[in-house]
Amino acid sequence: MAPDVVAELAAWLRLLMTPGIGRAAARQLLAAFGSPQAVFEAPSAARQACLGQAILADDAPAALQGALTTLMAWLEGGSQRDWIALGDPRYPRGLLQTADPPLLLYTQGDARLLNHPSLAIVGSRNPTPQGAENARAFAEHLGRAGLAIVSGLALGIDGAAHTGALAAGAPTIAVVGTGLDRVYPRANRELAHRIAERGVIVSEFNLGTEPLAANFPQRNRIIAGMSLGTLVVEAALESGSLITARHAAEAGREVFAIPGSIHSPQSRGCHALIKQGAKLVDDVRDVLEELRFAQPAGRADASQGVAAPPDDLLASMGYDPVEIDQLQARTGWPTARLSARLLELELAGDVWRLPGGRYQRRAKA
Repeated sequence: MAPDVVAELAAWLRLLMTPGIGRAAARQLLAAFGSPQAVFEAPSAARQACLGQAILADDAPAALQGALTTLMAWLEGGSQRDWIALGDPRYPRGLLQTADPPLLLYTQGDARLLNHPSLAIVGSRNPTPQGAENARAFAEHLGRAGLAIVSGLALGIDGAAHTGALAAGAPTIAVVGTGLDRVYPRANRELAHRIAERGVIVSEFNLGTEPLAANFPQRNRIIAGMSLGTLVVEAALESGSLITARHAAEAGREVFAIPGSIHSPQSRGCHALIKQGAKLVDDVRDVLEELRFAQPAGRADASQGVAAPPDDLLASMGYDPVEIDQLQARTGWPTARLSARLLELELAGDVWRLPGGRYQRRAKA
């Protein structure tokens, strides 16, 4: 790495690591002095006058050299590893239009995708089977329509969205709440490797940063900020996905939500968003039309209608989870016939078997 690039990187790290300097104060300093190097070359009195307080020490933080050495070793230790600072031409344009853009982004994968037209798909870490299938199917169809899929590499809806995009051969972007030398959750390690090879993983956190709870709401603003809109598939009322949706709305981006059963806690967050003005979505075309996104010529049809083969039992089930005794009451079928038909439908992929002896009709793409 060229000496001038190392010096620039060191200045960015120092700005990030200086105690008492948050992102807002750092942007104020950059606006006044032009670059992180100029910030630290300026007299203490000038920095104090800019911020109204003397909180920038003349000496670099003790941990700076170790952090710089670790970061350089990581950058040089693998392919497609990079860093992108505020002001770099490669910086995601969508983030520049938000209230709190990160000062520095670390990337692993194809960083050019950060400026690809994209949609965020987020939701519960513990989705229903139908919710996970909806996330995967919407991501696959939207990916085929030409959008990159952005999510947070979490279990549940996030993982399903990334998987759907990869299945379509579409770009996918994982914004994580740890340093890029960590994979969290570990269960998604193989998925993270696939995303790094065929998409890009992004973080604003320094190497070595563990998955602290406070990191993920910060991560969510990046997911929303780099996307044209955010689709919430399933979410409880206290879900972090609603934070992502709020950031999207505050940035003037579209918010979409898929409705679900009125009895499911995992649908209440989506229903709350719809009441607040989010676009109700039950078809991929709803998203594409709202974004005014014309799919490239030759792309596969992106329709996401709900369809199932005609069957008296399926019609009796509806789409809410249902117990077998409720189905008996609705159909009048004997237990043996009902159990045999449910098994056939389960094997055919038309019905989910849920915990507690319940069943749910599966909406297919």
